[in-house]
Amino acid sequence: MKENGRDIVLLAHGDGGALTHELINNLFLRHFESNILKTLTDAAVFSVNEGRMAITTDSFVVDPPFFPGGDVGKLAVCGTVNDLAVSGARPVYLTASFILEEGLPLADLESIVQSMAGACGVAGVEIVTGDTKVVEKGHLDKIFINTTGVGYIFPGVDLGYHRIKPGDKVLVNGSLGQHGIAVLCKRYGFDFAGQVMSDCAPLNGITSLLLKEIRGIKIMRDLTRGGLATTAKEIASACGLDIWLDENCIPVDAGVKGAAEMLGLDPLYLANEGKFMVIVSPEEAEKAVAVMQGHELGRDASIIGEVKPGKGNVYLSTSLGGTKLLDLMAGSPLPRIC
Repeated sequence: MKENGRDIVLLAHGDGGALTHELINNLFLRHFESNILKTLTDAAVFSVNEGRMAITTDSFVVDPPFFPGGDVGKLAVCGTVNDLAVSGARPVYLTASFILEEGLPLADLESIVQSMAGACGVAGVEIVTGDTKVVEKGHLDKIFINTTGVGYIFPGVDLGYHRIKPGDKVLVNGSLGQHGIAVLCKRYGFDFAGQVMSDCAPLNGITSLLLKEIRGIKIMRDLTRGGLATTAKEIASACGLDIWLDENCIPVDAGVKGAAEMLGLDPLYLANEGKFMVIVSPEEAEKAVAVMQGHELGRDASIIGEVKPGKGNVYLSTSLGGTKLLDLMAGSPLPRIC
């Protein structure tokens, strides 16, 4: 069936019949190249290695589904890969389940699936099983994607709040707030000079390099919803120590800074999809920065703060010479950014 001259998703694409099989064989299998997936059995069967494994799951409902620098498909792959990567794992397999709104153009769905396949190629992971459901028009906003990721924890890696000590340094791999601003601008039609692009990217390449070269990594976290400030507060609360951040050292590019100032937003609370925070022993902090800067996703890496004795608070030394208490984000200044 066509709508405005375009082939669209029909309810029958989700009923398990001929159109479902056509969608699977002619669209999903054409882009997701996996011998495990091609068996089309009720469960993916694969071999496992000795050691510890990590598993994570997430759902992606970003509005709009296409934005500068990415789309909901790329976001789904990168978001799941990154959750595994910052947990000290090598991502290997993903699942992908789609909930589609009746009337979604099939060309849009194919573009999203192509984007997912491209992100899988960059990250070196396979989509090995999945599911598709279609709901009536008006009961969903275009497309929702759920992914589950499986990976192997690198031997000898032990990351966790229990390892953090006073004196440890806080690092980030680059400029903050790009994803949040990119989605906002696309959603509301803001046209800032030098349009900000989402930083959406798989982080497993840079995190695996860091884990190989630096033994003193205490914890890593990707800076998604709530941004740097919320993530830092979560870590400080969990370990019962204070984190002091230096505003002058936190990288925020001019486009994000200008847009955030105009819209009354704080870049430290904006979402990122290709940035992560690392807490590392002080004697290896400079080496860690150098390792990160040697990777394309860490060229603007820097030391932005330090862990100190305290009671689980986060403080920002401002560029004006003052001190600001940072807490968890209250509410959501930009809903549906992932």
